[in-house]
Amino acid sequence: MFLKAVLLILLSISSISALVGRTQSAAVRGVLICDGRPAIGVTVKLYDDDRGLDADDLMASGKTNQRGEFHLSGSEDEMTPIDPKLNIYHDCNDGIKPCQRKFTIKLPDSYISQGKTPSKVYDAGTIQLAGSFPGETRDCLH
Repeated sequence: MFLKAVLLILLSISSISALVGRTQSAAVRGVLICDGRPAIGVTVKLYDDDRGLDADDLMASGKTNQRGEFHLSGSEDEMTPIDPKLNIYHDCNDGIKPCQRKFTIKLPDSYISQGKTPSKVYDAGTIQLAGSFPGETRDCLH
């Protein structure tokens, strides 16, 4: 009887582990500018894009430094491959409009790593925020 109980516990633990999934990670860096000057204090967030009804999983967030630079790295446990994306929230050339401009950059699958520490960093390059971006929206609650 004791052996059956131990076996049942071990099977339950392995089933739970299988449901949680495997740890995957991603990292992204870049520089944001507004009209040729560093975009300082811009909010950037790295998410695992969960399509459908499930909310996206926040993997990392931060703000650009005095040179407009950012670097984010994060991980998530998923059964299927993660879909990393970078959201950028800013007010460059926005006047007095409410909320912030928001656009998303999807990271290529080749930048997904197994484990908590990414083996590659996606370089988003230098992004001029003054223009408009495909799919750009406004976000008040980020």
